[in-house]
Amino acid sequence: MPPSHTAPTLPPAHVTAVLRILVLSTFVVLLNETIMVNAIPRLMRDFEVTATAAGWLSTAFMLTMAVVIPVTGWFLQRVSTRTAFGLAMALFLTGTALAAAAPAFPVLLAARVVQAGGTAVMMPLLMTTLMTLVPAQDRGRVMGNVTLVISVAPALGPAVSGVLLQLGSWRLLFLTVLPIAGAMAVLGLRKLVNVNEPRVSPIDWPSALLAALGFGALVYGLSGLGAADAARAPVPPSATTLAGAVLVGLFVWRQLSLQRSSTPLLDLRTLTFRHFSVALALVCLSFMALMGAFILLPMYLQNVRGLTSLQTGLLLIPGGLMMGLLGPQVGKLYDRFGAPRLVVPGAAVTASCLALFTLVGEQTSPWSVLALHVALSAGLAFVFTPVFTSGLSVLPPHLYPHGSAVLGSLQQVAAATGIALAVSVMSGRAAAAAAAGASDTGALTAGVRWGFAVGAVLGALAVLVALLVRTPPAPQPAPAPGTEDEGGTTADETAGTRV
Repeated sequence: MPPSHTAPTLPPAHVTAVLRILVLSTFVVLLNETIMVNAIPRLMRDFEVTATAAGWLSTAFMLTMAVVIPVTGWFLQRVSTRTAFGLAMALFLTGTALAAAAPAFPVLLAARVVQAGGTAVMMPLLMTTLMTLVPAQDRGRVMGNVTLVISVAPALGPAVSGVLLQLGSWRLLFLTVLPIAGAMAVLGLRKLVNVNEPRVSPIDWPSALLAALGFGALVYGLSGLGAADAARAPVPPSATTLAGAVLVGLFVWRQLSLQRSSTPLLDLRTLTFRHFSVALALVCLSFMALMGAFILLPMYLQNVRGLTSLQTGLLLIPGGLMMGLLGPQVGKLYDRFGAPRLVVPGAAVTASCLALFTLVGEQTSPWSVLALHVALSAGLAFVFTPVFTSGLSVLPPHLYPHGSAVLGSLQQVAAATGIALAVSVMSGRAAAAAAAGASDTGALTAGVRWGFAVGAVLGALAVLVALLVRTPPAPQPAPAPGTEDEGGTTADETAGTRV
């Protein structure tokens, strides 16, 4: 029987302070996911490594996130809120300090892995704390602020790195973040309170191994699909992807088995809640489309339109800011109107913008690209905030950590899948256009158009899924003992916690 999940009674001002600390801390750690993009050329010179090796600084970060997040469902129930926050920030600070002082490339790569380990804990911790402390009627507004963090931080990463690299060494990327993260860690440990009741539960090591190998291989394989050196890889990315999918399948099978007899590492009963499953599908499709566009736009702007990396980063900032600034407003609209009235128009705008991106050419004005990117970001803002809120709200509180972990894990897989699809299609069509006699920029433009066409198809699928989204019902009294809820959990297990 799950333990009681009654949240501590805190004054509203204290709840606001707790969430503000977690939101700002998450912003700082998520900023580092994309901050290395512009530093690759300089790192290649300083450490005398290839572009492929330098690219591992971003790939390793994403891989670590994919490996660690599935375990957070068990971890966040096992430790207190303060302990989870302290460990996450300690890992992040250690990785950041090690990166700033890295004397060799392997040390820098290891530092990025340590950084990512801390980042992987922060996002599920923020989501779980929010769902525990915030009443159902206010979650849309508060989730809007979380959307601001999720969208603005990665969008600002390339621009921030571009500015810092203009000022000095790549080490500034870490030296600038270090004192800010340190201040957030100190403030957090002073102000945070425990909002959960830790319970002792053994970890199932076969599940942990399957999760690490499965999700790691799946994301790594997907990341390699379409890469320029994929044909020269010791193990074909397609084989790695297939192996990862098989291992993830075994992981799922083991979790389902443990649900009947023991404690699973990742409780997949979250997927039996229809609202959560629909929200999860829509998030994954939207993330695939977003990450595909995220990788295609810099290629187009720099290699076709001739912009510098700094100009590209600055051009993409307004879109990230639009998504972030709309987040709180969309959250308020969600609390008033519910999910469907926001999600369906948002998904339609997203699909339309991706379709319009297929029309870009060698003479397309960067200002037109800016306008389309801002509109795309606005559409996504109307999708993410309501979907995150409505999806997690239907889960009983003891499944919040597992729901956040499932969401985070599949986000990483969706991001890698979206990038793999976009890059593979773009590379294939560009090669075909070049073989037909197109110039280098003409061939790349053709490839980019086809890459955006993939995003448009994903956007159209997202519109269909959005039609299935419903606003979750208001909290109801617990059913009679012994009856089962939507997720197959008895009322004895969720009495007083059903939302």
